[in-house]
Amino acid sequence: MISLLKKVHIHPVLWGILGIGGLTGYFKEIIMLFLIVFVHELGHSYAAYRFGWRIRKIMLLPFGGMAETEEYGNRPVKEEIIVTISGPLQHLWLIGASYLLLATPLWSEGDHQVFLFHNLTILLFNLLPVLPLDGGKLIFAFLSWLLPFHQAVRFSFYFSAILLSAITIISLLILPFHLNLIIVVLFLWVHHYLEWKQRHFLFLRFLLERKRKAGFKGEMQVKVSPATTVTEAIKKVNRERYHYFTLGSNYGVIEEREILNAFFDEKKRLLPLMKIF
Repeated sequence: MISLLKKVHIHPVLWGILGIGGLTGYFKEIIMLFLIVFVHELGHSYAAYRFGWRIRKIMLLPFGGMAETEEYGNRPVKEEIIVTISGPLQHLWLIGASYLLLATPLWSEGDHQVFLFHNLTILLFNLLPVLPLDGGKLIFAFLSWLLPFHQAVRFSFYFSAILLSAITIISLLILPFHLNLIIVVLFLWVHHYLEWKQRHFLFLRFLLERKRKAGFKGEMQVKVSPATTVTEAIKKVNRERYHYFTLGSNYGVIEEREILNAFFDEKKRLLPLMKIF
C-alpha cells in the first residue's frame, strides 16, 4: 500500500479547482473533494495492484484519477472491468460512512448533504461513457472484447468524442458560466486530442507487449487474403487470444508471432503476406 501512495500525483486541474474553492472560502468542501477523489483512485489502484499490474503513476483528477500502467491492453477484459469499477464502488461505503457519522457530534446534516452531493456528482459523472472516465473505459473494455484491438480503440474514441460534443453543447446552454465545469470539459477535450494523436503509439505498445507476452487464454483463426499486407493483418489481432492467420490452401497458416516479427521489420511491414511467408 505504501508503494502505491508514493506513486500518487495531483493534476494541475485539480490544484486549480482546489485553489478556486480555497479563495471562495469553501475549505471544508475542498477537504471533502480531495478525500473522495483520493479514495476513488485508490480503489482503482489497489485492484490493479492485487492483479499484479505494473503501475507507473497515479494521477488525481477532479472527477477521479488515472493510473498509468505498463499493461497496454493485454490484461484480461475481466481484470480491466474489475479495476475500472473498483473506483466507483468506493463511493458506496463513503456515503454509508457519512450516514453513520450523523450519529456523532462531528458531522452535521449540512456536512452530510455536501458530502453526499460531491459523492453522487463524482460517481455519476465518472459513469458517463466518455474517455478517460470510468464509463468510457468500460465501453472500451467491452469493445475490445468483441472487436480487434485497433478497431476497438478507434470506435471507442469516436463514440466518446460524439458524446463529449453533446455534453459540451448542453453545458454551454445550461451552465455557461460554471467555471469548474468548463475546466473539466476542456480537460476532457485536451485528453481526447492528445490521445488521438498518440493512437498509433498506443497500438504499437499493445503489439510490443504481445511480442513480449507468452501464453494466452485462447486461440483464434483469422481468414485473410494472401494479398493482405502485414500491417493490415496485424490490425485484426484481438486481446486475450493467440492468432493463426489462414491464407488459403495454396499458402497455409501463419502464426501471430511470425506476423509480429514481420511488422517490426521495416522492410517487411508493407509487403503482402504471400511475398514473405
